[in-house]
Amino acid sequence: MENSQLSLVLLKPDAMNLSLSGYIFSQLSEFHTGLCFAGLKVVKVTDMLAGEHYAEHKGKSFFPSLLQYIKGELHYTDADKRRVIAIVYKGEDAVAKIRALCGPTNPIKARDEKPGCIRSLGAVVPIKDAEGNVIGDRMDNLIHASANTDDAEREIKLWFKPNELPPAMRAIYPTKTATTFYYYDNGKLTQESTKTAVCLVAPCDTVWASDLEALEAIASGKESKVTLESVAAKYMINEEK
Repeated sequence: MENSQLSLVLLKPDAMNLSLSGYIFSQLSEFHTGLCFAGLKVVKVTDMLAGEHYAEHKGKSFFPSLLQYIKGELHYTDADKRRVIAIVYKGEDAVAKIRALCGPTNPIKARDEKPGCIRSLGAVVPIKDAEGNVIGDRMDNLIHASANTDDAEREIKLWFKPNELPPAMRAIYPTKTATTFYYYDNGKLTQESTKTAVCLVAPCDTVWASDLEALEAIASGKESKVTLESVAAKYMINEEK
């Protein structure tokens, strides 16, 4: 395809709570969009993953509420039901096609400007401080979709390992083969296995080239373009540790 792209889509906890996953899948189907699945998984969202996904909003008043939202804490009292469905779509103009189906970020605006779009079924919820004062709004807008191709690459590499996408589908992003072990242990990168460490990469693993370069830099004490957490988050998904 001349303009084949990848895009990340997240079915958020509010969509799951309202049983809208089937409806959203039908809207994003190959029949309607010409796009196809490149990857899909059910994710128990960790603090690390949530924080890195919304990294651009760190320090803002609504940041803690965003983390609670994507982790499912605001829509499920039962912790076992808190999850997100993460999907990678591939196809011509994938980013723009999905964004068009989603509609405006604000559900109220979505209903006014594009009734029938996915986010028109969402809600705007006031955020209150401990004293009950409204300090902002949270958009319960059901779905996340990459805003542009750069965001899509960052987000897909945050949520998915290369081997979770078929080789031909992931070929748009370079990969490398690891030659050594890398572990994540209590917030630090190490190359030694311990009882508390999670293995991120092992020899012969296929790794995003940018992730491997970051791990090599961090291990050598050099500056990295991306944080350790943004590399490690995908490997911590659905882990017990």
